[in-house]
Amino acid sequence: MLFLVVSTPRPERPSELAQTRQSYWPWIAKYQASGVCRHVYARVGRGAVAVFDVESNDALHQILNEWADIIPAHFDTYPLVDADAVNRLLAAQVAARKT
Repeated sequence: MLFLVVSTPRPERPSELAQTRQSYWPWIAKYQASGVCRHVYARVGRGAVAVFDVESNDALHQILNEWADIIPAHFDTYPLVDADAVNRLLAAQVAARKT
């Protein structure tokens, strides 16, 4: 299951959390190495966006809780559909209309 996650950190001064924030990148690197985190980018100003490929909602829940322990934040989550899956669905819809 693919999810786009957009984090918006709490409004503390970024400099107050700089040391804690440094631990985020080694933490997320472990998920990147395992393929669970397909992409991650820092947002201009504050926050980050990441694309996760997880087996279940529970797995995503665990990741977001770990993330919030490092950097307390609000998370917007968006379920995604792989482009290949969308193309298969569209092809099936077109084929169904022709019959």
